[in-house]
Amino acid sequence: MKKVLLKKKIGVVLVFLLSILSLFCANPALAVKEVRYTKYNVHAQAKGNRLNASYANYTRPGDGHYIIPAGTEITILGKSRKEIKFRINGDGREVRFLFHEPRMGMSVNDYIEKITSAKPVSLKKLPALDRKGVAEGKALVGMTREGVMTALGYPAAHKTPSLESPTWIYWTNRYGTLAVDFDGRGKVRAVRE
Repeated sequence: MKKVLLKKKIGVVLVFLLSILSLFCANPALAVKEVRYTKYNVHAQAKGNRLNASYANYTRPGDGHYIIPAGTEITILGKSRKEIKFRINGDGREVRFLFHEPRMGMSVNDYIEKITSAKPVSLKKLPALDRKGVAEGKALVGMTREGVMTALGYPAAHKTPSLESPTWIYWTNRYGTLAVDFDGRGKVRAVRE
């Protein structure tokens, strides 16, 4: 009788463990510890040893503004419909990156694919002016669309629904915006706050 009860308990535990394992395999959003490289600068704000960032790409969030440079190696620690947690591999700092699936119109996995790469990222192909703007974390008149995105991040889709739009809107902080206007050749003609 004891052997039968023990076998049933073991069976229940195995079924439970297999169901948990299949959940992680079936749902990549639950997978963790994935090494990636940032395609774009990530504008963040320091809060102690942690950094807070957002899909809104606050380009001037206030005191403690910190730019995680494009090409930085990171490890994704966790992700959900509302946030991405990752570690900067160079200095070990953890980043809480807020995400909003409905406003971005894409899943967190699709967004991660857009803003990061599985392979190291090089900025050498960007024109000199673009590299200057990326280093400063700013949009400069004359930069390309690719350069602006690399400097400021992927624009929030609820304010810039198409990357072909003549104007991209970025948030400077929770209350202000920055408009980047492009000419017909895809170069910045004006930056407005």
